[in-house]
Amino acid sequence: MGETTTDLDLEAYRAELTGYCYRMLGSAFEAEDAVQEALLRAWKHVDRFEQRASVRTWLYRITTNVCLDALAARGRRALPMDLTAPSAGATSPGAPLDAGTWVEPCPDSDPARAATADESVRLAFVAALQYLAPKQRATLLLREVMGFSAKEVAELHECSVASVNSALQRARATLAARRASDGETAAEPAGTVRSALARRYAAAFSRFDMEELGMLLHVDATLSLPPYTVWIRGASDIRAWWTGPAVGCRGSRLVPVTANGSPAFGQYRPAGETYEPWALQVLDLRGDRIAAIHAYRDTERLFPLFGLPESIPA
Repeated sequence: MGETTTDLDLEAYRAELTGYCYRMLGSAFEAEDAVQEALLRAWKHVDRFEQRASVRTWLYRITTNVCLDALAARGRRALPMDLTAPSAGATSPGAPLDAGTWVEPCPDSDPARAATADESVRLAFVAALQYLAPKQRATLLLREVMGFSAKEVAELHECSVASVNSALQRARATLAARRASDGETAAEPAGTVRSALARRYAAAFSRFDMEELGMLLHVDATLSLPPYTVWIRGASDIRAWWTGPAVGCRGSRLVPVTANGSPAFGQYRPAGETYEPWALQVLDLRGDRIAAIHAYRDTERLFPLFGLPESIPA
């Protein structure tokens, strides 16, 4: 016997819906808003739930529509490397762009990782998803991340199974092309290697040990600095950035967190008798090296999201 409208526990689905919305929208903040709107719509129209589909499918239909509405009202979120060519290591960052421009990180305490493999919430994967048309994006996520059958997705989209399979095939091809163009060849390291790399990076960055940091970086590693469009490719140019425009990072302290299933750190720069928030660093690891560092400067919004303190005593 199916659930009645009086015993539906819609809140039980909030975690996985938040993960779905994060991947659809590329922002943990937008995801929370979208889920809240979807649940409000569901409660408002709960009397229309006719049990021809499961509660989960019904909720995902509502949530997908909320996401599609949101995506229709704005442009695609991106990472800096999606917008410009790499810059030399001593380049000034220039003017920041609006927060809505960027694919943003999410903390692992966020339900975005619920019941799914880590790879599907990596920053690179979420950024690649933004290249898909919104309905293709929803189809791929519903089928390959959230575990719906082609028939269920067809019912959710009110289309044929053939249309769902065609959209899924096109979405897979687009993601494969993006991965090839980004040069993703080496696999992510195992947990023990990942932890060791993160510890070595934190220690070397805190010492501002350029030799050790250079050994940890892949030869084609990238450093991006949202909300600035500037990004840097190559260990030598990254070192030039750290010892040039970013030399004020010397003496920073790093507080470990986890973002998008990857090692991350709240970076605090020395400021008199305290250390003040400077950037949220998210590492992308490939093989036994660091392939990318995403240094998000929007500490006012991101540090509270990750439970990081407002400052650290000297």
